[in-house]
Amino acid sequence: QQMRSAAGTAVNDKVSLVARDAYVHGSEHAKLTLVEFTDYQCPFCNMFHLNTFPELKKQFVDTGLVRFVSRDLPLNFHEHAFEAARAARCAGEQDRYWEVRDWLSSYPDNLTNDAILSAATQAGVDGPSFRACLESERHRADIQQDIADANAIGITGTPGFVIGRSSNGVLEGIKIVGAQSYETFETKINQQLSAAEKQH
Repeated sequence: QQMRSAAGTAVNDKVSLVARDAYVHGSEHAKLTLVEFTDYQCPFCNMFHLNTFPELKKQFVDTGLVRFVSRDLPLNFHEHAFEAARAARCAGEQDRYWEVRDWLSSYPDNLTNDAILSAATQAGVDGPSFRACLESERHRADIQQDIADANAIGITGTPGFVIGRSSNGVLEGIKIVGAQSYETFETKINQQLSAAEKQH
């Protein structure tokens, strides 16, 4: 199972994904949407976050070409992954989702409750409210919905991505599985951008 989340290869299956865009980086007018299904305890998600995402963000997200949407796919053999996903969303209640997500994605081996609480507090989250959220059942159903949506299009390992165009609440695109290189993403994004241009 560990291996399956590892050696994912880029696939070009066309898929349709219901858009659930709670956590978005980038312009709402971007031509393309890139969704990542992540597991904070997954070493390959960590590789993507550290090695590929910064460049993608700089070249495509910050320039208004691509919206980046974060969704959850905690794998059941990672004992802290589900709680970490809830922690990011609990931080999101205080507008600190991305700061806490960045920390969670950077330290997959250190996802104890104490470490998460400390990182969230450093990110400016109010500790008592955050703790109350973590101890509640809030966000559990939303995370389970993300898992179901990912599995429905054949994404069962992490990280898994869909890149394409959103319209009427549905993202039509291709799926990419595994921590691919920046170049792989760049190629796929540019192909889709030029296709999008042709349709106008």
